[in-house]
Amino acid sequence: MIPPVILNEVKDLAKRILRFTRSLVPSLLGMTLGIVLLFFPLIVIAQQVSLSISPPIIEAVMKPGKSIMIAYTLKNNGDPVIINSKIVNFEPSDNFGNIKLGLEATGPVRFSLDNADLQLGQAFFLETGKSQQLLLRIRIPDRAPNGDYYYSLLAQTERGEILEGVTSSGARATIASNILITVTDSGIIDVQPRIARFDILSKIKIFDSFDKIPVVLYVENRGNNLIKPEGQINLRGTFGGTAEYDIIPKNILSRSQRLVEATPSANLTAKAEDLGPTSLVLSGFFVGKYNLTTNISFGENSPTVFESTSFFAFPFKIAIGLIITVAATVFITRKYSSKEED
Repeated sequence: MIPPVILNEVKDLAKRILRFTRSLVPSLLGMTLGIVLLFFPLIVIAQQVSLSISPPIIEAVMKPGKSIMIAYTLKNNGDPVIINSKIVNFEPSDNFGNIKLGLEATGPVRFSLDNADLQLGQAFFLETGKSQQLLLRIRIPDRAPNGDYYYSLLAQTERGEILEGVTSSGARATIASNILITVTDSGIIDVQPRIARFDILSKIKIFDSFDKIPVVLYVENRGNNLIKPEGQINLRGTFGGTAEYDIIPKNILSRSQRLVEATPSANLTAKAEDLGPTSLVLSGFFVGKYNLTTNISFGENSPTVFESTSFFAFPFKIAIGLIITVAATVFITRKYSSKEED
């Protein structure tokens, strides 16, 4: 018969062995997993997408029943990607040249690719540093109505297996080239411009001589075809000072307005300290009354529109500084004079 003391020691030893075994199992599993990852590492790829397309914009005036072919070049400057191309409509989204893309292509204009091995909507693989030419055929049906039709050629990346065992990320990148088509059976363009607003961006048109003067110029296109303004904004002061600022020609789509920019100080990015987007910011030293005029044309045999505005500027800060300086000088002089008399 085993003595009770020895039996208790055996039981304690068995419990210690069991506890040690339980604590050892997670460690062994962790070591095994580490060895597996060492010899069979997980592949995690952060994909870099960088695409370019040329030409970035197409403007075409076409007659019904005609077609043209545009050769686009799509280049991949990033990692290998799978790309799909499609055509969608777009329309103006604001007065600053931004657009809103549609979901598909509507309207009478027909699009197709002249590539032998590629069609619109068909995905293709593009390696790093390689280019793909897209031969886009644009056709106007015989009975297409006159007017403007705006589209974008989109190149979108897609998720898929780019290499054996390697799948591209689910993030989608898109690059676009805008297509502006004017359909006219007579060759006549409908030009109906109007200056919607030409003004100083301030309720009170009186400024300090050192202030920056914000100017806005909005042009409205009331016609059925896009227009492109050309002209100047002219500044003339009371004492003979003059300046001329060239308007930057940019498309104004049919039935829309757009803020027209002038060199060299247009600002379309509104900041907290700014009054908002501007066509021109005048800077310098102004004294007296200044007249601003603008003359805008839209090509040969097109109407010219004219508008004017004005503002006043005086050296208020200099005057206040002089008044303070004179007052301080008089005060100090009188103070020292009174002390000497005492």
